[in-house]
Amino acid sequence: MPRAPKPTASELQILHVLWRRGPSTVNQVQPELQHGDRVAYTTVLKLLQIMFGKGLVRRDDSTRPHVFRAAVPEAQVKRRFITDLLDQVFEGSAASLAMQALSDKRATPEELRKLRELLDEIEGDRS
Repeated sequence: MPRAPKPTASELQILHVLWRRGPSTVNQVQPELQHGDRVAYTTVLKLLQIMFGKGLVRRDDSTRPHVFRAAVPEAQVKRRFITDLLDQVFEGSAASLAMQALSDKRATPEELRKLRELLDEIEGDRS
């Protein structure tokens, strides 16, 4: 099965809603999209139809209204974006990416704790 294409920014917002909510109708997705102005129902429907054609979502045609669900795992999409960002912007350096991210936005104590655990785990694997 071919790999689904990388989602656009608008498609990614819809995927975030579907990953969070699970299977949803257009009416359930629409109010959760984060835009300055409310996104029209027809716009959301058209985006979901395009995403269906690309293989990013699945559609249950047995019900009315149709129910859409993400066809791509969240972790897979995030990994693809991070890999592209690492290669294109940070020349493959995960450390540079992490340092840039942490210098631009302050991490919470909980996030720092998780980062320390991850670093300890990585160091343990190299021993």
